[in-house]
Order: sequence, then structure tokens, then C-alpha cells
Amino acid sequence: MSTVRPRTVSGMRPTGPLHLGHYFGVLKNWVELQPTEEAYFFVADWHALTSDYADPSNIATNVEEMVKDWVAAGLDPEKCVIFRQSAVKEHAELSLLLSMITPVSWLERNPTYKEQQQQITNKDLGNAGFLCYPVLMAADILMYRPHGVPVGEDQLPHMELTREIARRFNYLYGGNFFPEPQAMLTPAAKCPGLDGRKMSKSYNNGIFLRDTMADIEPKVRGMFTDPARLRKSDPGNPDVCNLFPYHVLLASPEEQAEIRTGCTGASFGCVECKKRFLKNLEAFLAPLQERRAALSARPGAVAEILAAGNERARAFAQEVMEDESEDAVEVRDYLRMRNFLRRHENEFEFARSVFGDLVEERARRASLRIPETEA
Repeated sequence: MSTVRPRTVSGMRPTGPLHLGHYFGVLKNWVELQPTEEAYFFVADWHALTSDYADPSNIATNVEEMVKDWVAAGLDPEKCVIFRQSAVKEHAELSLLLSMITPVSWLERNPTYKEQQQQITNKDLGNAGFLCYPVLMAADILMYRPHGVPVGEDQLPHMELTREIARRFNYLYGGNFFPEPQAMLTPAAKCPGLDGRKMSKSYNNGIFLRDTMADIEPKVRGMFTDPARLRKSDPGNPDVCNLFPYHVLLASPEEQAEIRTGCTGASFGCVECKKRFLKNLEAFLAPLQERRAALSARPGAVAEILAAGNERARAFAQEVMEDESEDAVEVRDYLRMRNFLRRHENEFEFARSVFGDLVEERARRASLRIPETEA
């Protein structure tokens, strides 16, 4: 007898190669959810268009490479649904419907919308798609009626907006058609870029999951460490070092303690520290890159994964959009009754006034004890 698992959904924009920050901030959590959740993970190619609409030529390649990175990280198409957002047209249909009930003020107050307009200065983000992408995101989530969505803290405003849209839909049309999903906070993982800023393809400061060790070694050699430690004999401070957070992620607790002691006591320098990082990083990346190479060696393998996932996601989405469940029927019955009342509002108002007068007259006669036949 199969056990019904709770459902979750999440996605990622295909804007470029995935790096260590993506793995420890998102993918690691997705992989851990596979055994216990009915998990839907989608490549959000429509979301990529909100900012890359002027030149979408790289999106198709990025979609394929992203799926390879996902499988390399440990996502198993037999244990979860991996699909392409644009292959499930019901996402666009639901997004359009939800946009009808979403106030523009809700979209304009979104902090991510304001931040990205300030930070991304090389693209024109004045398009309606960029303003409305939280509605599409809400449709992506609500379509699968999940109990929760794995997100980082930076995505909490989007989750709250999704919940507000679901709440408004249910209030306007009755029932509980869209359950309000909860945010499943991903444990914070500090993954600074090589230069100390946030790791990002845009800053060219990342270590990517597909990088070979020949690519990585010169990056790590130039990596910023403790700016106050100018010589090996100077005591260091791991808490301000750009490298130490990666020891926390990759080294054993015993080795972390040894590195901290060696750094603060100046028993070894940053070169030794980087050598240890490279050793642990190579051990970590080896199985990921082995899985990636195996997938790349099979022509059409990514297309097969997406085709199977698209079919499963599409079937679920179509069932939701054509739902005949009690909640869906309740919504439709409510709308029919409301529309009927609105169409015949004048007739009802006339009847209400006539019958109201009759009731008042009968009450008056009853109080005076006047027989009805005298009327």
C-alpha cells in the first residue's frame, strides 16, 4: 500500500551555470526532500524572459545545462518531477487569471522588484512581465497545491505574496481551492564569492559545479582571505576570512577546529589553508561531475528527462484547471449564483419592495386585529 507524501514545488531561472552557492543554498535541500516529498522542480524559462527578453538566445542551452547540474547534484528523475515551465501552458493560464485579482500596489511594494531595478542597470526592466513575475511565481506554486515551498529568507516576500493571492482568491470565490503554502526555510549557507561579494555569474567570482580542478585552482589561489593578515607569521581571524565558510561546509568538525587553531595561532598560512580547501572541494565535486559526465555521454538524455517530467506536471496541472472536486464545484456554484443574482438584481429589488410592503401591511393589520377580508 503506497503512502501519500506531502507535495512541494520549487524552481530556478536558467540564467547561467550553477555555482557552489546554488548547491548549498538550494540544491542540497531539494535532494534531501526527494525521499519524503512528492517533489516538483521546474526550470523557470518564462521567468528568465522577464529580464532576458531582448536576447533569449541562451535560454535553451541554459535549460539543458541546468538539468545536467541538477542531476549531477543528486536530483533523481525517478524520485521527483523535473520539468520545463513553458511546457505546461496551464501556468500561463492560471497566471493570467490570478493577475485579474492581484492589486498593482501589491506588486510595486515587492522589495525584490525594487532592489533588482536598482542593481540591474544594464537591462531595461520597465516591462510588465518583470513587474508581474510574482503573479507568475504564485501560479507556478499554487498550481500544484503544495503544503510547502523550500525557499531561502530572501524569497519570503514572494511567499507571503503567494499566500495573499491564494487567500484573496479563496475569499472572492469561496471554498479553499488554493491551500496557502508554507515557506520551508532552507538552512542558511554562507557562500561568498572569490572577491568577498555574493557569489554570482554577473560578478565573475564563482566556483561553478561544472568547473574542472584546472579551472578552480587559479581561482582559489587568488581568493581573498583575512585582509589584515599580511604575513604567515601574523595571527589570522577565520571569522572575517572569505575562505573559512567553505571549510565549515566541506571539512569535518575536527579539521575545522584544526584550521581555526592554525590560523589564529599562525602555525600555517593562507597557502596551506587553500590547499586544504582544494583537497576537500575536489572530493566533494568528484561524484557530481561523474554523474554529469554520464548524463552528457547519453545524447538526448536531458530531453527524455524533461519530456517525462513535462507529461507528469502537465497532467497534474490540467486536472487542477479542470477540477471537479468539492471545493472547485463550490467555487463554480458560488460564481453562478452570484452572477445570477447580479443579472436579476433589479427584479429582486422590486420583489423585495413589494413583499416588504405586504409584510408590513399584514403586521399592521395583525396589531389592529383587522380581518384579512376587509382589505
